[in-house]
Amino acid sequence: MDLIRHSAREQLDALNRGEVSSRELTTAHLDRITSHPEYNAVVTLGAEAALAAAAAADEQRARGRTTALLGLPITLKDALETEGLRTTCGSAELSEHVPGRDADAVARMRAAGAVILGKTNTPPLCQGIQTSNELFGTTPNPHDPHRTTGGSSGGSAAAVAAGLSPLDIGSDLAGSLRLPGHYCGVYSLRPTFGIVPNRGHIPRPPGWLTTSDMLCIGPLGRSAADLALALGVLAGPAPHDSTAWRLELPPPRHERLADYRIGFWADDSFCPVDAATRALLEELERTLRNTGVRISDSAPPVDMASSDRLFRSLMLAGSAASAPPQAYAAEVEASRKLSPGDESPGAQYLRDRTMSHRDWLQANEERRRLQDRWAAYFGDVDVLITPAAPTAAVPDQTDVPVSERYITVDGRRRGYWEQTTWLNLAGLVHLPAATVPLGRTREGLPLGVQLIGPHLGDRTVVKVAGLLGELRDTQTVVPA
Repeated sequence: MDLIRHSAREQLDALNRGEVSSRELTTAHLDRITSHPEYNAVVTLGAEAALAAAAAADEQRARGRTTALLGLPITLKDALETEGLRTTCGSAELSEHVPGRDADAVARMRAAGAVILGKTNTPPLCQGIQTSNELFGTTPNPHDPHRTTGGSSGGSAAAVAAGLSPLDIGSDLAGSLRLPGHYCGVYSLRPTFGIVPNRGHIPRPPGWLTTSDMLCIGPLGRSAADLALALGVLAGPAPHDSTAWRLELPPPRHERLADYRIGFWADDSFCPVDAATRALLEELERTLRNTGVRISDSAPPVDMASSDRLFRSLMLAGSAASAPPQAYAAEVEASRKLSPGDESPGAQYLRDRTMSHRDWLQANEERRRLQDRWAAYFGDVDVLITPAAPTAAVPDQTDVPVSERYITVDGRRRGYWEQTTWLNLAGLVHLPAATVPLGRTREGLPLGVQLIGPHLGDRTVVKVAGLLGELRDTQTVVPA
């Protein structure tokens, strides 16, 4: 069925018009997944349960009852606990883990009528920016099998890009939605931190009620309308807050692209981008100016180097929460033995992992001050456009030790983890951010941008993502 290559919004509209049944649509997706094992994106399939849910959705629609996503097939990142369906988070230790309860976000998708096809691949415990593990192997980039999908929601992005699923729910701490979205050429949204409950996400270990203070659960889709569709279901107070709290996200700041004031942060000496990415940002800015968009000349709200250092410090401190006691004790002991002048990466890692609560409070205060600076910036600017990464999808390095991996930017060797530096800007300060595919490189790889919006400005970010998509479809944004 050609319909399975359409957006989630279009597939849902076809269901609502009665042009296709959920069972037909679900069967078509299951057939595509099983007939294309080369994508290795959906690693646990729940075919029987999916078909039963699809049949139930058809019966409900026949009785004149409907819900927001009734009968729409979707996939879920294998980090989200899913009742009755194996959830491993790419870890051999969890190879037989079958949760007895849905993650809160999964429960919301089910309640809205979504049909869960299966689980998508992720690096072990989401700890990687390319997607491979010993349980399921590597998920290659659908546009070039020698390139990475990114991570950790790499299976999610690949499934959407390859036509295996119209919509996937993944997660993002250090760009884990946005890097795969960029590399695979699909839309992604990291919501404002806290508006989507994250209980039931691994890591932390199964059964934990808390997770990282920078982790967000969000969607990947084939259009901005897909992001809006999922956001409308996912966003809301956690169950234990819903007695008294309500969430009413403000509408987009404007409806027309010409009414927006848009900032550009096209490059930075701390994390320079390649020629193709620079050309994309420059051409996009010219195109927007020519369509009447007001381009802000305000300077970037923060210094990238110091922002990134703070992000990594807080990320590592948070990652220590569920470390095995013996391993963490060894890190504490090693940290105590560091000389005061040792500023090596290894020493910084140990200090961050074992920082005192007082040091964390001071770091968090610094983060709060940066949030105020971002808020002031968005007083005059509606959305900031930045690169999503220094380059398009980089070669897969599964067989290379992590310590020896690197990327190449315009022929120059650069640090492997610099792939997420631009994405870390929003994650640190809890802002909504999206990736938007706008074109391709000369090698045929997807190339896009990141949009960062004001706190709780998720609908503004999604609106601009959609308007940029429309602009892409009507004008040449990327030079030939």
